[in-house]
Amino acid sequence: MTILVGIDVAKDKHDCFIMNSEGEVLANPFTILNNKEGFDFLYEKIKSISSSDKIKVGLEATGHYSYNIIGFLLNKGLATFILNPLHTNLYRKSLSLRKTKTDKIDSKTIAMMLLSDVSLKSYSDISYHNEDLKSLTRYRFSKVEERAKLKTSLSRLAQILFPELEKLIPTLHMTSIYQLLEEFPSASAIASAHLTRLTNLLSKASKCHYNRETAIKIREAAKNSIGSNMPAKSLELKHTIKLIRALTIDIDEIEAEISKMMDKIASPITTIPGIGRNMGAMIISEIGDFSRFSSPDKILAYAGFSPSIYQSGKLDNCYAHMEKRGSRYLRYALFHAAKLVCHWDKTFADYLAKKRTEGKHYYVAISHAVKKLVRVIFHLEKTKQAFLKAS
Repeated sequence: MTILVGIDVAKDKHDCFIMNSEGEVLANPFTILNNKEGFDFLYEKIKSISSSDKIKVGLEATGHYSYNIIGFLLNKGLATFILNPLHTNLYRKSLSLRKTKTDKIDSKTIAMMLLSDVSLKSYSDISYHNEDLKSLTRYRFSKVEERAKLKTSLSRLAQILFPELEKLIPTLHMTSIYQLLEEFPSASAIASAHLTRLTNLLSKASKCHYNRETAIKIREAAKNSIGSNMPAKSLELKHTIKLIRALTIDIDEIEAEISKMMDKIASPITTIPGIGRNMGAMIISEIGDFSRFSSPDKILAYAGFSPSIYQSGKLDNCYAHMEKRGSRYLRYALFHAAKLVCHWDKTFADYLAKKRTEGKHYYVAISHAVKKLVRVIFHLEKTKQAFLKAS
C-alpha cells in the first residue's frame, strides 16, 4: 500500500491532505506553517500514519515558495513529485463541474493525481541541486540584458554629444573609449582637452593600441563636431558608463561561479563546438534531470519548439507555428546555441546550408538546426560521451 500526501504550497503556510492508494482518507486537510516546526509536524504526521509503507508526496511547481519544503522532503528521503499547476487545474475541473477552488481542495486534488497518474516521475536530488545553477544562469541572463540596455543608452547619448566618434573606432564599447567619455563626456570637452592628456589616456587604456595619431584624429573630429553641448546628457553618459562597469564586474563574478559548478557537473555539452560554459549551463539547468524526458522531442516540446497545428472539421491550417510555450530561457539558449554551433561545426553548417537551399527562411532553418542540436545533446547527456567532430 502507498501513502499519498498532497501539499498546496503558499507563502506563509501549506495545506496538506493524506490518503492511501485504496482511496481511504488517512488525514483530513490540515495546515502547517512554512517554518521548521511546520515541516517537522508534517513529517511526524506522515510517519505516525505509516512507517513502513511506500510514501509519495506531491506539490505544485510554485517557484521559490516551494524550494525549502522540497529540500526538506528530499533530505528526509521521501519520494517527491512536482506537478504542473496547469495539469492540476485541468484535473480538478474534470472531477467536478462546480467552479470550486480552495487550498484544502487543491491539496486533495494533488493527492488524487498521485493516485491516478502512475507515469509521474519523482523529483530527484539532481533536479533540486540543479535549481542553484538555473537560478544563477537566469540571474546572469537578467544582468546581461540590463547591461545591453545600458549600452544602447550609451550609443544614443554618444550620438547626441559626439556623433562623429563612432566612425573613428571599431566600437564604442571598449575600455579605452569608456575611459575617454567618462573623463571627457562631450565633443566640446574632448576638443578643449590637452593633446598629451588625451594621448596618455588612450594609450594606457588601450594597452598602447591607440597612440598620439589616434588622439589627434579624435580631437580634430571633436573640434568640428555637430554634437550638442548638454551638461545633463554628459552627466547621464558618465553615470551610464559607471553602471555598465559595475554590471560587468557582477557578470564576471556570476560567470566564475557558473564555471565552478560546470566543473563539478562535467557535462559533455561543452565539447560541442560553439557552446561555452555559460550557454551550456543555461541549457542543462533549464532542462534539469534528463531522465524526466523519454526522447529529444519531449525536450523540444518543453522548450516550446513543437509546431502547433490547428485542425477542425474541414478546416486545416496548412502552416505549422511554433507554440512558444514552455521555458523561454531554454528556448532562447537553444536558439542562440544552434546559431553558434552552425558557425563553428562543419556538419551543422552544412545542415543549415542544406535547409536554406530548400528555400527555408533563415530562422526556420535555424529551428531545424535546434532540433538536430537537441538530439545531439540528449545523446551526449544520456551516454556521457564527448562530441565527436566530423573529420
